[in-house]
Amino acid sequence: MQKVLIAAAAGIALAVSAAAQAQQKVRINLASAFPTSLTLIGEAPVKLAKKIDRVSGGTLELRVNEPGALVPALQAIQATSQGSVDAAWSNAGFFAATDTAFNMFASVPFGPGIPEYLAWIYHGGGLQLSREMFGKHGVYNIPCAIIPPEASGWFRKEIKSPADLKGLKMRFFGLGARAMNKLGVATQLLAPGDIFQALQLGTIDATEFSLPSMDQKFGFYQVAKFYYFPGWHQQATFLEFYINQKKWDSLSDQHKAVVEATCGELTRDVIAEGEATQWRAMTEMRDKHGVQIKQWSPEIMAAIEKAWKEVIAEESAKNPTFKRVYESYAKFRADYAIWRDHGYLK
Repeated sequence: MQKVLIAAAAGIALAVSAAAQAQQKVRINLASAFPTSLTLIGEAPVKLAKKIDRVSGGTLELRVNEPGALVPALQAIQATSQGSVDAAWSNAGFFAATDTAFNMFASVPFGPGIPEYLAWIYHGGGLQLSREMFGKHGVYNIPCAIIPPEASGWFRKEIKSPADLKGLKMRFFGLGARAMNKLGVATQLLAPGDIFQALQLGTIDATEFSLPSMDQKFGFYQVAKFYYFPGWHQQATFLEFYINQKKWDSLSDQHKAVVEATCGELTRDVIAEGEATQWRAMTEMRDKHGVQIKQWSPEIMAAIEKAWKEVIAEESAKNPTFKRVYESYAKFRADYAIWRDHGYLK
């Protein structure tokens, strides 16, 4: 009888423990702006979910939803702000319709590479500024990945002078689109999953998207064979984990630490994979699919940079927030220059 009672008590204790653990488990429902089949940035939130599960001992679950499953890809941050989803995997440029200054936390034309951009965000005031801005919309942002320089675009014909750009319809991201507009390019921002069809159907004449390994995945080379570098518009690009502020506040300190730590680890992984895999994609597209890898001429680069400087002046004049953020960024870059110019091989 005593053994039966002991066994029953042990069973009850296990049941209570299991129930307590189940009650403690927290779920975060995340809308991704990128399909999870997409190399690097699409796969990243899935990897993040696995890391979170492991580090939290299964007490924190990140449910990753495909673009369109909960909300349209380009509306993921907006939905997080409204509280219709818990979180988003995206970048700040997709929230720039709210304020153009958000672009500064995604990627900056003619901007820094990965080390310098990370330095401004974490030790130059960039993160404080972005959190101040996102906080006004009820969103808490955590930088969670950064990728190497992107390609500059896919074109059906060779671009020999700035005049060849005039009249083109092109998918383009962020502040770089504004510079292209000044060169006569009609730009539009399309969600990743919509780009190939638009290019194939002729809705757009050209497109930029991301790194060679990701561009290869979409098969842009099937329609356009001229592939231009360098990616002046995105020398480094941040991806972030966005979570509704109330949801973030409801997490325990331990769960907050889990998200922060795993985002840090994911950032390292994405940088390393991004740098390790581009040569293969470029050589395969060149050798197997006849892609012509091109460099912009000095004349075209000078015209684009001139247009970009005009965009800076215009945005600074009409948007005090952009001016404030850009001045923080520009001052950091000016201060950093002595280290950049002397510390690194040219």
